[in-house]
Amino acid sequence: MTAAPHWRKSRYSSDQANCVEVAVAPVAVRVRDTKDRPGGALTLPTSAWLAFLRHQTR
Repeated sequence: MTAAPHWRKSRYSSDQANCVEVAVAPVAVRVRDTKDRPGGALTLPTSAWLAFLRHQTR
């Protein structure tokens, strides 16, 4: 049995209800829209998430 993901609001989210939440695990990162939590989540390999973050901070 796997533990439920620990979701947190991304620090890049705005204060205008344009929010995403992330759940980080050792091998994957899940991303979801806070306005549609039951709608599912995008699951990415950790390496892809880190590459995305590096690109965003340039």
